Amino acid sequence: MKLILRYIRPFMKRIAGGMVMKFTGTVIELFLPWLLTYILTAIVPRARAEGAGIVYIWGGVMLVCSFLAMLFNILANRSAASVARDSTRDLRHDLFAKICRLTSREIDRFTTPSLISRMTTDTYYVYRMTGMMQRIGFRAPILVIGGIIITMIQDSVLSSLLLILLPFMGLGVWFISKKGIPLYNTVQNNVDKLIRIVRENLSGIRIIKALSKTEDEKKRFSGINSAVASSETKAASMMAINSPTMQFLLNMGLVLVIWVGARRVDSDLTEPARIIAFLQYFTLILNAMLTITRVITMYSKAVASANRIDEVMQGEEESSPAAACAFEQKLPHICFDHVTFSYNKRAPNVRDVSFCLMKGQKLGILGPTGAGKSTVIKLLLRLYDTDEGSISIWGNDIRNIPLDTLRDMFGVVFQNDAVFHGAAGENISLGRGLTDDEMIQGARDAQAWDFLTEKGGLDADIASRGQNLSGGQMQRMLLSRALSGHPDILILDDASSALDFKTEANLRKALTEHHADTTTILIAQRISAVMHCDQILVMDDGDVCGLGTHEELMKSCDLYREIAQLQLGGEYDAAQK
Repeated sequence: MKLILRYIRPFMKRIAGGMVMKFTGTVIELFLPWLLTYILTAIVPRARAEGAGIVYIWGGVMLVCSFLAMLFNILANRSAASVARDSTRDLRHDLFAKICRLTSREIDRFTTPSLISRMTTDTYYVYRMTGMMQRIGFRAPILVIGGIIITMIQDSVLSSLLLILLPFMGLGVWFISKKGIPLYNTVQNNVDKLIRIVRENLSGIRIIKALSKTEDEKKRFSGINSAVASSETKAASMMAINSPTMQFLLNMGLVLVIWVGARRVDSDLTEPARIIAFLQYFTLILNAMLTITRVITMYSKAVASANRIDEVMQGEEESSPAAACAFEQKLPHICFDHVTFSYNKRAPNVRDVSFCLMKGQKLGILGPTGAGKSTVIKLLLRLYDTDEGSISIWGNDIRNIPLDTLRDMFGVVFQNDAVFHGAAGENISLGRGLTDDEMIQGARDAQAWDFLTEKGGLDADIASRGQNLSGGQMQRMLLSRALSGHPDILILDDASSALDFKTEANLRKALTEHHADTTTILIAQRISAVMHCDQILVMDDGDVCGLGTHEELMKSCDLYREIAQLQLGGEYDAAQK
């Protein structure tokens, strides 16, 4: 609840105004049964002597009161809706900004489906509760307390029957709420899993259809869907006990009121008009108590959601030095010094990685799947921090470089990278403020300008995830983004796997001619993509198996030689001879 209070605090003036209007409208509502009693006991007897006009006058007063109650409640409800809208908008904005600042390790811990669920479903529950608490969460207690006070003034004996029921009601509400909140946590965790499966199916729909796995995926979805429905049923069933329990207790109280009231009227201890008013107040109190049970159900959902949102808000952010870093362009440009890292902090994913690159040199990283090649790049970008050793650029430890400054140095193409729905120019620039000439030159170097020209140039429409592009076109779009703006360091993680040999050769030529001063790191599965690099780092299962030029590794590294023999075939045999 502290999280919700933090976001509604800026709107306290608006909330206070809404509560004043809600309080006024509710008090007028409470006044109406008393007014009816007064008309029946005092005005109707006078009307026999003075005429029916006085009844019409007091009836008009009741109509005015009813209109004022409706007006104040409408204004208060509009104020409540605007506070709920604006506070949730701010919460959602800050939550999104926080997710963007989370460390990669924290994102791995929460998982993407869970973060989506917290951004959407959980913030919606907070929105509903914020509005409901201002509308009926404030009104219902006034009706209950005000109704009890007025009935105590009118007939303390009958009111005592209601007071006897209140402790039982409070105990039931407390017990049910205590059991319900953990159940809603379970519901939201299952919703996270449901979103994960839906995302996997949507992103992999082609392969699912191609391999005729639709029925299997339906069964998998059905399983988690049933789990969500089951957990929701358990939570809803627990919270649903509230309403019939309150109805039973209050209706029993109503029976007692009628029975005791009839006996008191028969004994001339009270008037029938007071019993009618008391029954009206009792009905108001009954409806208010039932409303409170609905508020408690919504409150239970919102508290569970707020706790999940707060977990993200308390997540570890990427640390970035506040002070700017002064660079002296002293060699080497990039240096890994005995770097070791583990994702799970149990078994290292890369061990004792060391190499240095001079300005403008090219490093190729080669090795089988899972060797740790991409991990090296993530460490250089400070997506993760090293467990042991250090990484430096121009002699500065990257942990001492502000993140914005550090990442502005790079042009990057990751494996399974993304393009977004919009114009090609928007995808290439990606908010970096690049000029058209810079983007066009980047697209030319990436061998993408020819097909972009056919689609409309920088205004070409690109579908989400590049669904209107071929695999090769997609990679060339990503390369255009990386090369535009002439970065200091270029990272290409398996960025040419979908390119034909001619296009790849043209790409290498463009890199040599136009990006000769750019320090480049190439990750590839093909030796042909890295054999021309100044250095080649060979990795296997997180270990460095070799570091050197192509010719040096052919002599000294068994793994590199084996890969060469498999990939180059006859060329390798001819070279040996």
